Amino acid sequence: MGCFSSKPSKLFLGCNNPADLALGTSFSVNEVEALYELFKQISSSVIKDGLIHKEEFQLALSENTKRQNFFAERIFDMFDSKKDGVLEFGEFVKGLSVFHPNTPEEEKIDFAFELYDFNQMGHIGREEVKLMLIAILSESDTDLSDDVIEAILEKTFVDADTNRDGKIDRDDWKDFVCRNPAMIKMMTLPYLKEITTTFPSFIFHSKVDDLST
Repeated sequence: MGCFSSKPSKLFLGCNNPADLALGTSFSVNEVEALYELFKQISSSVIKDGLIHKEEFQLALSENTKRQNFFAERIFDMFDSKKDGVLEFGEFVKGLSVFHPNTPEEEKIDFAFELYDFNQMGHIGREEVKLMLIAILSESDTDLSDDVIEAILEKTFVDADTNRDGKIDRDDWKDFVCRNPAMIKMMTLPYLKEITTTFPSFIFHSKVDDLST
């Protein structure tokens, strides 16, 4: 038996039922069921094949196009555990789980580190810090000159690179986030805790379909 249907479907590959999926996440069974409705709508916004493609994922984040440019593709790739270019329901739920308010901060810190480690080298370099900084400023609609951005970049990198080895490793990152918790503020989406009664606004602003109805 599949998650919500007795008919076989690649949509539920690796997911036996909502209870089993919920056990490995911060979601309750009811929240997983609500996420399935969300998943169905996003996965049919462009290609009706029961899978979320990158284009559909980006459209789902289209309320804030500045965040989309920086975060959408990277987050999609991190959610895509099978690296096949699409998200099945299980990948979608497990990926979103890190953004749940009940998820331990340690998991959020680790996910954020992986998110900013674009080159997957096990550390965050200066250019990656610059991209991160520009994205955060853009998200808050803050327009600063290049000189000011460079000054903030220098201070941020110096503050984060506690062992002065020219890169930010995991220990540096954890220490930096502990001193600057706003760095992972985006890692918590309060709406996910209310998914059974209201859909998260950051997802439901697709130009293809009004998914909030």
